Amino acid sequence: MTAIDVQLKGTTLRMLSSAAPAAEVMARLDTRLSAPLYRLVAHHASTEARIIARQADHCPVLAATPLLGTLRLAKTVVPGLGSYGLDNLLGYYGIPKPAGRHRASPDVEVTTQVLARLLAEGSAGGRWRTLLELDAAAALQPKRPATDPEAEQRALF
Repeated sequence: MTAIDVQLKGTTLRMLSSAAPAAEVMARLDTRLSAPLYRLVAHHASTEARIIARQADHCPVLAATPLLGTLRLAKTVVPGLGSYGLDNLLGYYGIPKPAGRHRASPDVEVTTQVLARLLAEGSAGGRWRTLLELDAAAALQPKRPATDPEAEQRALF
């Protein structure tokens, strides 16, 4: 937890003290993923990929799921925008900033709205017609969890 977490998200250590452990939450989420083909959508997908990779033992289905980044999509659909932060994209598309911005639910809601605009605009512009083409434009493959090089070496022999 950093001061920025408290400032932007309003999350405090007190709030976290009563929360379920990350491993439990990720395992519960993983049980809900029962009918692939999935794409996890996030604005800054590389951040989510790192978090998921650290929890891969608890969420193997999710950890093997490609991510689709609205930031990457925006760079393809709206080149030269300058800043591709979520707030800037909200402004560009005229989407009002929600109350509680930087909290999970409001950010999911506006990211979904941005995604819908980007998908429509990119499709209309002939940038993609299929999921494969969309993946080529903006997908991030799952990150492998960091391994202990010594343990990996020992396992090989």
